[in-house]
Amino acid sequence: MAEEDLDLDVDTTETASGGGLKIVIIAVVVVLLLSSALLAGLYFTGVLGGGAGQGGDQAAGADGAPSAQASAPASGGPIIYQPLEPPFVVNFGREADVRFMQITIQVADRDPQVIERIKEHSPAIRNGLVMLFSSQDPELLNTREGKEQLRQDALNEVRSVLERMTGQGRLEDLYFTSFVMQ
Repeated sequence: MAEEDLDLDVDTTETASGGGLKIVIIAVVVVLLLSSALLAGLYFTGVLGGGAGQGGDQAAGADGAPSAQASAPASGGPIIYQPLEPPFVVNFGREADVRFMQITIQVADRDPQVIERIKEHSPAIRNGLVMLFSSQDPELLNTREGKEQLRQDALNEVRSVLERMTGQGRLEDLYFTSFVMQ
């Protein structure tokens, strides 16, 4: 049998280096994407970047004092909401167009011990809030600013009662979940 001589004119150096270059480029792109995803994950979880995911910047209150959140425990756990049941109902004087007000409130903190102190001293807290609510001017409460001021006053009242009863007046926030005036 005759040996056939096939002349394949293929330059193996050009093909090998072109294909190898494509593989290197793909590998570099994959490594860059994976490292970017890893760094982004570390940054947003707070491991990288000075605790960006943990609320590193804490706001001061309107009076310049640190907010209650600034004194929150370092654990940074989930916020716990506690309703103050039943809703608060107060009467206004006869001269007012509005006769009564009903407010439903929830307090919030990240420390379960604060929530337990609120439950324990609920009668004293409710008394202070009823006194606060009944002394309000219904005309002022018709505005958003009036309601917000009352909310802040109620938060300060709860903190004051906790301070008086337990020696620790820390509470993160207080929310009106229902506000009815008739």
